[in-house]
Amino acid sequence: MAQSSTLRPSLIVADRWRDYQLIDTGDGMKQERWGAHTLVRPDPQILWPRHGKTPGARWDGWDGFYHRSQEGGGKWEYRRPLPEHWTINYDSLKLRFKIRPTSFKHTGLFPEQAVNWEWFSAKIKAARAAGREVSVLNLFGYTGAASCAAAAAGASVCHVDAAEGMVKWCRENAALSGLESAPIRYIVDDCQKFVRRELKRGRRYDAIIMDPPTYGRGSTGEMWRLEDHLWPLLCECREVLSDSPLFFLVNAYTARLSPTVVANLLAELLGERGGEITAGEVGLPVQVDGKVLPCGIYGRWEA
Repeated sequence: MAQSSTLRPSLIVADRWRDYQLIDTGDGMKQERWGAHTLVRPDPQILWPRHGKTPGARWDGWDGFYHRSQEGGGKWEYRRPLPEHWTINYDSLKLRFKIRPTSFKHTGLFPEQAVNWEWFSAKIKAARAAGREVSVLNLFGYTGAASCAAAAAGASVCHVDAAEGMVKWCRENAALSGLESAPIRYIVDDCQKFVRRELKRGRRYDAIIMDPPTYGRGSTGEMWRLEDHLWPLLCECREVLSDSPLFFLVNAYTARLSPTVVANLLAELLGERGGEITAGEVGLPVQVDGKVLPCGIYGRWEA
């Protein structure tokens, strides 16, 4: 039976960034440096006040400020002209990513996930050093940071997302990271339907990464609800694992799942294979006061 840390969820922190920095937090907002540009964005986890500042007072020195709308969504205010997009490096793994502020406040990258990139890159490199080929399936792959990290570590990767624009962005990130010729398959498809087809085709993967949304739509309008569809998807993913899987990583950005729930799911899914299960929060260090901003949860199974 897999050993699980469900009773003691761990906090893992992405603290190796140079081109990204979480400068300050408070009053529901965060100030971040993305390369040469500073952005201020809302974050629902930031319930604490900004120390030494009048509530609602703005930070100095920002280039872009995202204002939420009471009707949903929001818009950017720019203090000075910014390029439509720019790049930042993750030096530790020699990766480069395109950054572009979007109308939904996002930038195309979740920097806290770097701590997971480091973890699975080390596992892939160790397997490759032992002479083993490694194939990775990345579901709900977004703009492909994890796919690029896995490919850079020496894996062949299948990157799947229902949004064509995100898959195109992944291709751009791969090119920026010098991975144009890397063995990455770029798939625009509903993730669950794709896994079912892979099972019928007899394809198997040594590792699976997934970042399932709370709600979503597939490439042809299929509805996704995390509570209804996560467990069936996990079960189907188990069937496309190879006979000697390396790891299984689940990330989530919703208060509806706790680390213990994810650990329990992985134990139910893969417990018969042995291995080790860990789960907890991913976070980013705050420069000004040493806080850690929790940014989501993760669950890992590893052989």
